[in-house]
Amino acid sequence: MLETALKGSNKYWGLVIGLLILIGIGFTVYLKQFSVGLGITGMSRDVSWGFYIAQFTFLVGVAAGGVMLVLPYYLHDYKAFGKITVLGEFLAVAAICMCLMFIIADLGQPMRAMNVILHPTPGSMLFWDMIVLNGYLFLNIVIGWVVLESERNSVPPPKWIKPLIYLSIPWAFGIHTVTAFLYCGLPGRGFWLTAVLAPRFLASAFAAGPSFLILLCFIIKKYTNFDPGTKAIRNLSKIIAYALIANIFFFLCEVFVAVYSGIPEHIDHLKYLFFGLHGHGILVGWMWTSMIFMGIAIILLVNPITRENDSILIISCVLVFIGTWIDKGLGMISGGFVPSPLHHVTEYAPSFYELLITMGVYAAGILILTILFKIAVSVKEEVS
Repeated sequence: MLETALKGSNKYWGLVIGLLILIGIGFTVYLKQFSVGLGITGMSRDVSWGFYIAQFTFLVGVAAGGVMLVLPYYLHDYKAFGKITVLGEFLAVAAICMCLMFIIADLGQPMRAMNVILHPTPGSMLFWDMIVLNGYLFLNIVIGWVVLESERNSVPPPKWIKPLIYLSIPWAFGIHTVTAFLYCGLPGRGFWLTAVLAPRFLASAFAAGPSFLILLCFIIKKYTNFDPGTKAIRNLSKIIAYALIANIFFFLCEVFVAVYSGIPEHIDHLKYLFFGLHGHGILVGWMWTSMIFMGIAIILLVNPITRENDSILIISCVLVFIGTWIDKGLGMISGGFVPSPLHHVTEYAPSFYELLITMGVYAAGILILTILFKIAVSVKEEVS
């Protein structure tokens, strides 16, 4: 099936070449970071996790969101998701690849990643994060490829793939749960020290991942002869609505606990994010934008009239994706580090070099996604 990725229109090859150029720019800047060190980033002693880990956190959710297709289709035999389940699995592959690249970028020296394998420490959440990320990547590559090849040959998938499919469902919950445990296992960080962090991560994941997949389905429908199916998109939008409501509810629960208790270790982080603290508030506008976007998206997705309008649905999914990205890609990391445990405010903003490297990683992920989707859509068109 790989040969289908080598055949395409001028637009397809134009996209591939454009992404390769962006990857080249990002990799060139990464070589500078490799030789100079993380001093070229905006991180500091007080903010040791920055834009790279923020993107990693968000993209783990995008990868986990694919289970919202796998679970109904394979466990409950919901046929409407049959056309796009493999797209969700391939989206998870691209997202996990970006997660791993962002981790490598954040390590400074990539060979340090081998320490997790050469010197395993089961008592560390980083060890288990390595296990669940690479395991989920392997599962989705194998499942997506084998199922797609069986569809191309008009034969049922082999029986040995079923256990892997069933294993991938709890594994999807596991990748974001373990990621949440990385944060809420740090007792000195009041913003993350909450048992509801893992459910909140999962709720945002089940909103962000499917919303991005719906946008990709509309793009595929416009530029190819493959129709992902209106019913699948409509039902997926309902899942997004419920997941987004749960995400906002969990956040409001945290706000209530912090405000009602009045404990500075909890409330000052929220003050910094939404109102500013000690004259510092670089993220205030961003966070209010996130809340407004997600609030508007809930209204549009809950209402059947607006949800079933394709143009409004596209706008809603864009609002969901941007809103959750700001919440987890900006606020979650900076909000946990600022203020410090000593209540000092050291603000963080990504440097220009960080943004270029991030651009390169996203370009690499989109290139992987483009190739995988090209293969999947070509097979779907061939079969139909």
